[in-house]
Amino acid sequence: MAAQKDLCDAIVIGAGIQGCFTAYHLAKHRKRVILLEQFFLPHSRGSSHGQSRIIRRAYPEDFYTQMMDECYQIWAQLEHEAGTQLHRQTGLLLLGMKENSELKTIQATLSRQGVEHQCLSAEELKQRFPNVLLARGEVGVLDKSGGVLYADKALRALQDAIRHLGGLVCDGEKVMEIKPGFPVTVKSTAGSYQAKSLVITAGPWTNQLLRPLGIELPLQTLRINVCYWREKVPGSYGVSQAFPCFLGLGLSPAPHHIYGLPSGEYPGLMKVCYHHGNNVDPEERDCPEAFSDIQDVQILGRFVRDHLPDLEPKPALLEPCLYTNTPDEHFILDRHPKYDNVVIGAGFSGHGFKLSPVVGKILYELSMKLTPSYDLTPFRMSRFPGLGKAHL
Repeated sequence: MAAQKDLCDAIVIGAGIQGCFTAYHLAKHRKRVILLEQFFLPHSRGSSHGQSRIIRRAYPEDFYTQMMDECYQIWAQLEHEAGTQLHRQTGLLLLGMKENSELKTIQATLSRQGVEHQCLSAEELKQRFPNVLLARGEVGVLDKSGGVLYADKALRALQDAIRHLGGLVCDGEKVMEIKPGFPVTVKSTAGSYQAKSLVITAGPWTNQLLRPLGIELPLQTLRINVCYWREKVPGSYGVSQAFPCFLGLGLSPAPHHIYGLPSGEYPGLMKVCYHHGNNVDPEERDCPEAFSDIQDVQILGRFVRDHLPDLEPKPALLEPCLYTNTPDEHFILDRHPKYDNVVIGAGFSGHGFKLSPVVGKILYELSMKLTPSYDLTPFRMSRFPGLGKAHL
């Protein structure tokens, strides 16, 4: 693309789900927006690819559960505008030991926030979901509003909507330089752009863009193995059997969460994953030796064998995905401490997709200097000491 002639309202760097929703909200409010993406779309290099994600209200923290109310509304609105199904309600089954503190906290949050849910004893679980085996002392909580988001369709719908609303989506354009100030100048491999504000939603590449601007966020990039397991009888864990999404909290043998979605995206295969991974350089993500972490897959295999007996206990398919985690696994939604027209959305820690409609709205509000719709205390970068302010 040639050099831009006039000043636009905002440039958004990174066309994952957070950047797309940010550009969508800007374009909806008749702002002139350019969305820059270093890879050609669609791509599978970041955190927003693949066919499915879990949507849920079940969270230990009230603030996420509250944000999810508006997220469900915006997802439904996008679905209506796109004229294509982006969401399927399946319910979300939380599994854990009866005394598990996180399970108790989530249950209390759901009750406090008036979210419809059901506590299921081991006996009730056995009746409802006979193909889930429980260890002694394990119980369930069913968040009835839980379900599946069709991730790749959602990204396509948003990119189409941004273009339809007059925004520019420029893929295959890697950002080479950001010159802060007013206006902010962004130079890419294909051109130079100027805008009143800049929003950075660059996932694992965030710090590469921020270091020249004097800060470095405490972000850790993890490679996750997204595993698919073959059903012994096709469809037995499928949506047609009313099988829900599930989230296992502290279940043996896994120190981290294990989650699963009903079979569907690949016929006869169920997605069951470990919510944890290993440090990786995002540029090296596709290296064969870096691809499969045997230990994590072994943990999953034991979980599948012990809890989901109608699946083959060896994965049929593995796909890599990147998480960009903060130390507390809460997002960073904030302005640059020196350049207040540079806004940062980062550290979505493997649970940001469902919340992206509201995250995009917040980043739009910050970029336009509007009062944010939500209390951003949990998301400020100042909660992390030593962000390189000495460089500023």
